[in-house]
Amino acid sequence: MFDKQKLAAIREAKDKWEETTLQRTLAKAPERQPAFVTASSEPVDRLYTPLDVADLDYAADLGFPGEYPYTRGIHPTMHRGRLWTMRMFAGFGSAEETNARFKYLLEQGQTGLSIAFDLATLMGYDTDAPEALGEYGKCGVAVSSLKDMEILLDGIPLDKVSTSMTINSPAAILWAMVIAAAEKQGVRPDQLRGTTQNDILKEYIAQKEFIFPPEPSMRLVTDTIEYGAQKLPQWNTISISGYHIREAGSTAVQELAFTLADGLEYVRWAIRRGLEVDDFAPRLSFFFNAHNDFFEEIAKYRAARRIWAREMRETFGAQDPRSWLMRFHTQTAGVSLTAQQPQNNVVRVAIQALAAVLGGTQSLHTNSMDEALALPSEHAVTVALRTQQIIAHESGVTTTVDPLGGSY
Repeated sequence: MFDKQKLAAIREAKDKWEETTLQRTLAKAPERQPAFVTASSEPVDRLYTPLDVADLDYAADLGFPGEYPYTRGIHPTMHRGRLWTMRMFAGFGSAEETNARFKYLLEQGQTGLSIAFDLATLMGYDTDAPEALGEYGKCGVAVSSLKDMEILLDGIPLDKVSTSMTINSPAAILWAMVIAAAEKQGVRPDQLRGTTQNDILKEYIAQKEFIFPPEPSMRLVTDTIEYGAQKLPQWNTISISGYHIREAGSTAVQELAFTLADGLEYVRWAIRRGLEVDDFAPRLSFFFNAHNDFFEEIAKYRAARRIWAREMRETFGAQDPRSWLMRFHTQTAGVSLTAQQPQNNVVRVAIQALAAVLGGTQSLHTNSMDEALALPSEHAVTVALRTQQIIAHESGVTTTVDPLGGSY
């Protein structure tokens, strides 16, 4: 990538800097610790120069936004053309209460819905089941029937607002409720935009909210992928999720490794079902964590896009460029929030959200400062949404495409 003579000059200059300027400083004031690493224990050098990217193949490794391998983003203009979807995760108590929160968030400038269901719903129980005692509406909204879903989505223009549902084991049933509720509003299935999380493999790995054994669970997931490809062309039938794996204790590297492995397995199952890869792959989506190690998180998203594009094109033979795209939602790291001095969580969330934006996310949820204590208050969730809006409209990071492209 660089002229060899110029690289040699840089190497000579760096050696001189280390022997003189650096050594004088270290003799007076040693560095804070003998070695520095990322949150994934990857070593971090003191200084980076063109020597560290001398072997970079610009076209193959980096490329341009909107072109293979999509390291620099899946759209040519990225956030210059369209901001990410501001999709705050919300749900608590009754369908009426959550519906009111949805409408409040939309009034405050949110641009997409994300539904949190309570534990009983996630585990496939009705609210009045003995097993659900004490769990009603605790960490999400209770939905036991089509009527509940109709109330939850009442007054929400489903042909205009995309809806994400964090539901896995009973995903097919809850998705059917959304489709039916939309039809009652006069919205056709092919008009619906949204995402069903529907990622059962990460339940066995991390979150543990599975109902059925792996094989029938995978069959259900494949059923929804097939149905969506045939009937709901704008719906993401699965959100392959690294978020929960990270929250369960993985590093950034492990989060990415498990998530990609899960995604590739869903592709294999759909192909074995007889589906053509280009018929369903464009509607696969992903969900990642945004943690505190700013640069490592950004690198994670860039690596994820490049690996997925390569695997879809070279391993599975996808011909449609849309099948190569890794589209992903990001949520800031819940596990990083503290109950002590909760106002500091605003700063943590802002750093994490900025990493997601610079990493090229398509959709973003920002956690609220009080989530280590309780479900978000209206004040806290407003601050969390404003954090996204300030990044979008006041920070300047959206005025150029991929500002960290080519970063050492």
